[in-house]
Amino acid sequence: MPADIVVLYKTPTDAAAFDKYYFETHVPLAKKLPGLKKYTVSKGAVGTPSGPAPYHLIATLTFDSPADIQAAFKSAEGKATAADVPKFASGGVEMLIHEFKEV
Repeated sequence: MPADIVVLYKTPTDAAAFDKYYFETHVPLAKKLPGLKKYTVSKGAVGTPSGPAPYHLIATLTFDSPADIQAAFKSAEGKATAADVPKFASGGVEMLIHEFKEV
């Protein structure tokens, strides 16, 4: 069953620096993850039904299974991607892994 890893980047201290680093450096690293099928990011402000959310950007990376996500992050590319996060995610980050199905 397909699975996503959803990465919630909290509001950084410098949004412009975050965006520059994320798109110029981190995205190219993450796109090398073995087994990655799809990579999407939020566009514009992240909100909730009642107003703003404490997140600057949400990334969703899709794989064929949770096992493929685990394998990707155990690879050299996955280790490099994970090690890169503290270099730009000054506001902190949360990661969630889940299988999904269409209903």
